[in-house]
Amino acid sequence: MVNNTVKILRLGVVPYRAAYKLQEHLVATIKQNISQKDNRLNLLLLLQHPPVYTTGIRSKEYSVYEEERLKKLGADFVRTNRGGLITFHGPGQLVAYPILNLNNFIPQAHRRKAGLGMRWYVKTLEEVVIQTISKYGLEGSRSPHTGVWVGDNKICAMGVHNSQLVTSHGLALNANTDMAWFKNIVPCGILDKGVTSLTQQLGREISVEETTPHLVDSFATQFGAEMVECESAQAEAFIPPQLQDEICLANETIDR
Repeated sequence: MVNNTVKILRLGVVPYRAAYKLQEHLVATIKQNISQKDNRLNLLLLLQHPPVYTTGIRSKEYSVYEEERLKKLGADFVRTNRGGLITFHGPGQLVAYPILNLNNFIPQAHRRKAGLGMRWYVKTLEEVVIQTISKYGLEGSRSPHTGVWVGDNKICAMGVHNSQLVTSHGLALNANTDMAWFKNIVPCGILDKGVTSLTQQLGREISVEETTPHLVDSFATQFGAEMVECESAQAEAFIPPQLQDEICLANETIDR
């Protein structure tokens, strides 16, 4: 039975490695549920990260020397299993990780092959961001490179992963990010293109907190999802014991 309910976990500022492990745990949980004919669980993680550079599956392009160079700038460096090349995450960036059973959302016309379903998923995520920034009067666009652009400047990076059509990783929308961090890399490996933020584009401070409701509304519309907020106790139940201290130390919404 298809279930379009998506539970929202608002996780505050979370170290990237802890968020990565949490995603792996939640993907495993959903896959186990599916094996038991339970399709009910879909999640949207909303958070920010302390400064970190991350690479995708083509991480061999970044040497140990490059990793150490970036770490000396004061950021962490993590190699991941998502798509895409190097990017930066940090405060002022709205990060959304949908952990979805895509069988609950993929239109029938895109179900013939898993690859078709993933292409639909990425385009739908891009449309979520395009509609989100349109609330500020900005016109977002796609390009041959995944993500959302304003002119020649990327405002939202994307890198996704799926395991048996259960998704992880997601998108990072620059709200009031310190853009100087991007000068140390070639963002997403794309030469001759820039990066931007809502704050830069609008000439006024746009916070993650202001941006989040627009993104959640757009996500609900584009995925045909019913969004449900997780209460504190329910949110804690999704975090495995070995991660609770690390995540809750950085958590702004779960009360202790």
